Amino acid sequence: MNKFYVTTPIYYVNSQPHVGHAYTTIAADVLARYYRMIGTETFFATGTDEHGAKIEEKALEEKKDPQAFTDEVAAKFELAWDHLNISHDRFIRTTEEGHMKAVQNALQQMYDNGDIYLGKYEGLYCRGCEQYKSEKDLVEGKCPDHKVEPEIISEDTYMFKMSKYQDELLKRIESDEFEINPVERKNEIVQFYKQEGLKDISFSRKNVKWGIPLPWDAEHTAYVWSDAFLNYLTILNWTGEKGSAPSMWPANVQLMSKDILRVHATIWPAMLLSLGLELPKSLFIHGFFTIDGEKMSKSLGNGIDPIDLVSEYGSDAARYLILSQFHFGNDGDIKKDEFVAKYNADLANGIGNLVSRVLGMTEKYFDNKVPAGKYSAEFAVADFWDKYDAHFSDLKLYENIGHILDLVKFCDGYVDLHKPWALAKTDKDKLAEVLYNLLELIRHLSYAILPYLPETAESIWQKLSITDEKQKTLAELKETGLLKAGTTLEKGEPLFLRK
Repeated sequence: MNKFYVTTPIYYVNSQPHVGHAYTTIAADVLARYYRMIGTETFFATGTDEHGAKIEEKALEEKKDPQAFTDEVAAKFELAWDHLNISHDRFIRTTEEGHMKAVQNALQQMYDNGDIYLGKYEGLYCRGCEQYKSEKDLVEGKCPDHKVEPEIISEDTYMFKMSKYQDELLKRIESDEFEINPVERKNEIVQFYKQEGLKDISFSRKNVKWGIPLPWDAEHTAYVWSDAFLNYLTILNWTGEKGSAPSMWPANVQLMSKDILRVHATIWPAMLLSLGLELPKSLFIHGFFTIDGEKMSKSLGNGIDPIDLVSEYGSDAARYLILSQFHFGNDGDIKKDEFVAKYNADLANGIGNLVSRVLGMTEKYFDNKVPAGKYSAEFAVADFWDKYDAHFSDLKLYENIGHILDLVKFCDGYVDLHKPWALAKTDKDKLAEVLYNLLELIRHLSYAILPYLPETAESIWQKLSITDEKQKTLAELKETGLLKAGTTLEKGEPLFLRK
């Protein structure tokens, strides 16, 4: 792979950033950091979706101009990602002039192709989803996500000929040319295509002013999805001109939760076919999660503010606690009461204690210098990295956390087995070998945790005096025996203080 382009959804600014937004964004960040580490040209995109009726209404509720309202909320997302040490290459807002102009150019292309036409649309419309619904989508007559009855809306609108692309898209999804993971999500979409099929959809709103005016009819504004989806291109400085495509396109992985899968597997790829552009390589869909067994809601007040989590645990630990809750791709439950226990077990008593113990013994027995030695521990480093890389290829982010913790457990067991404090009295050469092995495994550990715990990785490099090596690619750093005898170590402060 010579390039890697990963996207999060752009988050709708009708709500503040919460742990659900953070979950997807941290996952994308972990992937981006891994691909940078292995030397792949990488671009990581995120941002905010700021147009539409729902935003206009929310701004009016708060007695604010829509632009001022979106400026305020977008800034909160940027602040949250800064606190979580998110390494996005660009944060896009759909109210940016360049994005809006590119959307107009793209829609003009689609109109000129004959894929957009003036019509009349009548259907059930959920304002919360900003989507039209079929009767099959409803549960007891209500939107299952927002628990409200959709409105019946009838209006003049410009329609997109999405039905035109039904057969081509189904073929690409079934063949995995356009891959949807996990497989149950692919099956869900294939079933939708076969049972309901793609229908032409409304692509403009005549009575919504907070949006991008259509270039050929300024009385209409672009329907929010047709505006928002194009961010994945405009963030790469795409101008919407015919025959153009950014060098980083197509996206390798687009991450999202399952509530927006259907629109990403229907409207979005159909738009790309209309524009003559490649489809994303894959969509990866993670599940919903609850907080202490309850759905997140304002009335329950059970949301988790990512900035509050960082304030309590620090950036790395907050990232870890969010991402290590359950398998990536599954539904799951976050138990706030277990955060402290997990923090102490995995970070303070796990990674942190291991590094402190080994550096402490090196300080005590070898004057704080790497002892002379050759790697000889019964831990197959090459196999460890093979499995680590395979997990990333398969987006098994949760499984890799367990894989990393297995390395920590091996090191703890190695200390208990060889008892360096006893060897110090009986066999100094063996002691040197044991501590060299442990220091070398900690070096490997530091690179393995880098995508998840970037600040902690940097701290370990500082302690091992290997900060210069961070410029190398992972392929160079996977070799064993790279720690140089005689290097002065810096034990410093503990990586994680117990709670």
